[in-house]
This record gives sequence, C-alpha cells and structure tokens, in this order.
Amino acid sequence: MLSSRRVYVLCLAVLFLTQIGRAQNQPAANPAVPPPPHAKPTHLKHVLVIAQTKGFEHDSVPAAMAAIYNMGKDTGLWDTTLRTDTELITKKDLKRNTKNLDYFDVLVFASTTGELDLDASQKADMISFIKDDGKGFVGIHAAMDTNYTWPEYGEMIGGWFDQHPWMTFNAPIINEDPDFPAVRHFPKAFVKYDEIYQPKEWSRDKVNVLLSLDPSKLDYSNNPRIHRDDHDFAVAWSKMYGKGRVFYSTLGHTEESWEDPDIRKMYFEAIKWALGMTEGSTASHPRPAASH
Repeated sequence: MLSSRRVYVLCLAVLFLTQIGRAQNQPAANPAVPPPPHAKPTHLKHVLVIAQTKGFEHDSVPAAMAAIYNMGKDTGLWDTTLRTDTELITKKDLKRNTKNLDYFDVLVFASTTGELDLDASQKADMISFIKDDGKGFVGIHAAMDTNYTWPEYGEMIGGWFDQHPWMTFNAPIINEDPDFPAVRHFPKAFVKYDEIYQPKEWSRDKVNVLLSLDPSKLDYSNNPRIHRDDHDFAVAWSKMYGKGRVFYSTLGHTEESWEDPDIRKMYFEAIKWALGMTEGSTASHPRPAASH
C-alpha cells in the first residue's frame, strides 16, 4: 500500500506534467495578431468632460481633456467620456445607446466659455445631478467664464470671471489648506506661470479657499483691471452644493501647464475628491494674515 504522503507527491507530479503538456500543445502566439480585448471593469467610476466653447477658445482645452482621460485610464479609477457639445447633460433617455447624466459620477467643465447650449430642462437636470444626486463637479480655468445668464450656475461654482488683472504671469501663490488632497503636494508658498482669474459675485465665506495669490507680492499700480478692493484673489477652492462636491481652480490656462506634474496631480486629486474617494474640508475659513 502506498502511504498518503507518496500518493500526494505522485498527484503533484502528474499535475505538473499535465500542465507542461498543455503548454507544449498551445500554438505559438502570432505577434502580428493583437491579444483579445479585456472586458471593461465594472467598478470604474464615470467622468463626463464637457469642453464646449461659445466664447474665447483656449489652446489648452485638448491638453486638459487628454490629461483627464489618461489619468483615469492609467490608474484604472475612472473611464472618461469627452464631448465638445452638451447633449449628454440631461437625464432624458437619449436612445441610440447614448449615455446621460444618470450614468456619470462627476461632471468636468474644461475651460468652457460663453453661454453653453443648454435648454431649461438640461440646466435643471445638471443642477439636480449635483445638488440632489450628490454627484461631483470640477471646474477648470474658464469654467468660471461661462453661463453668465444662469444664476444657479454661478451659485454652484462660486462666482464668475471678472478679468485677469495680470494676464499670464509668475503668480505668487499661498497654500491655505495643505490638508486638502488636491493641494497637499504644494508647498506653503510657491510660484506658477499661469493666468489667474479675478472672480466676481464670489465670497470667501461661501467656499473653502485652498490656494490664493499672495497680496503682498502683487503689483497694483496702474492696473484698471483690478476690481476687488479687498485684493482677495482665490486660485482654487472647494465647496458643497447641496449634496454634491464642487472643486474649481483658475490654473490650467496654458498648454504647458498640463505638462506640469503639480497641475496634473491637483486635478487628479480634485476628481478623486469629487468622486468621494478621499476626504477634504469645504468649510470656509478667514483670510490668512498678510505676510511681510
């Protein structure tokens, strides 16, 4: 009689030889034939990027769209639908195997400008998507230079564009909330070459300012484009709109900014936060004391 140990060893040997035989019988892979496609993971989040421009068109829009697409693809955290129209901003059934807002988890406006092609029902659906459904919104640069005739949009994002007093320049920036995931990688004070928007109908007490210009390092002389008497120029903020998370930053004006690892990481972490993958404050706080 064979001992149980010998039987176990013989079974392992037979299994090993069987696997070798199967491998030898497999046809060699043809390098000219692509491997079979993998099914898309079902756990992915879904991001809709809108880049319709009805006003000024930024050269950086394609770079921003490509960056967001690649962030999701490379990390496996989300898939991205890229559109330069607004058809998908609706909860109506569009048929044709077309998705609508019900499918998506975060809406990104990539330097949209002017009055977007949205009818009343689309506007209501978009507001409901964020405010009632608790989905996220991320606004990039000119997302604040759009929808001026839509009051709820300004309330949702936090304000509207009101000039860029220094155009594109070496902006001295302060990190006001280094615990927030989208700005945690920035030092306390730093400089970025970018175009910083001045917001109107914006109030610090309605948002959590993450980044702002250092007022002690700005030139206010002979600049009629400066409209804020308080010299409070926010560069990025977070806020809640109903149940939904909202992030906005004026950074990302230039094509080159999207090659900057700091800017890419900021928007990557902002989307993750808007998706509910990380936590960060939306509580307002007083303006930091001026440095000298």
